[in-house]
Amino acid sequence: MKRLFAAIKIHPSPRYISLFNEISSSLGHERIKWIEPENTHLTLKFFGETDETKIPVIRQSIETVVAQSKPFSLKIANTGIFGSHYDPKVIWFGIEKNSILEDLAQNIFTELSKYGWEQDRQNFIPHLTIGRIKELKDKPLFQKIIGKYNTIAIQEEKVTEIILYESILRREGPLYANVFSVVL
Repeated sequence: MKRLFAAIKIHPSPRYISLFNEISSSLGHERIKWIEPENTHLTLKFFGETDETKIPVIRQSIETVVAQSKPFSLKIANTGIFGSHYDPKVIWFGIEKNSILEDLAQNIFTELSKYGWEQDRQNFIPHLTIGRIKELKDKPLFQKIIGKYNTIAIQEEKVTEIILYESILRREGPLYANVFSVVL
């Protein structure tokens, strides 16, 4: 069994890294597990623990969808949280509305459903997780700091491939191994 997810690799720009460092250092007093910039990705589909014999079907499904797609660009902008205002769980950088991305994701879900994968319960909300909140000591200060970054342009990313990653969980943080990639 492998812990798998399909994603778009994001290559953090100097501005991305600068904003990430600014936010993480401003919140250094809080218990937050920060995502290393080199691990930044936009998850399209999380498979979880998956039998390796299903990898060829995943590949075939992604190849079928990607064959009808061309490279496109994403705009990374804004910062927000998942969870409630009182109990935030995740800090993210957003992706501006992009119909090409939404169609690509929906087509992947549709193709995979032919082979028994159910669509996720939650709607597809494109985002880049930058931190997972373990505990907040000062929620008002946290909200104030995050609020400063609510509406910012971060970077543009050219999307040229979809990657199936294996997430290998380790004490020092996850390792994302490329199982295969499909070029748009």
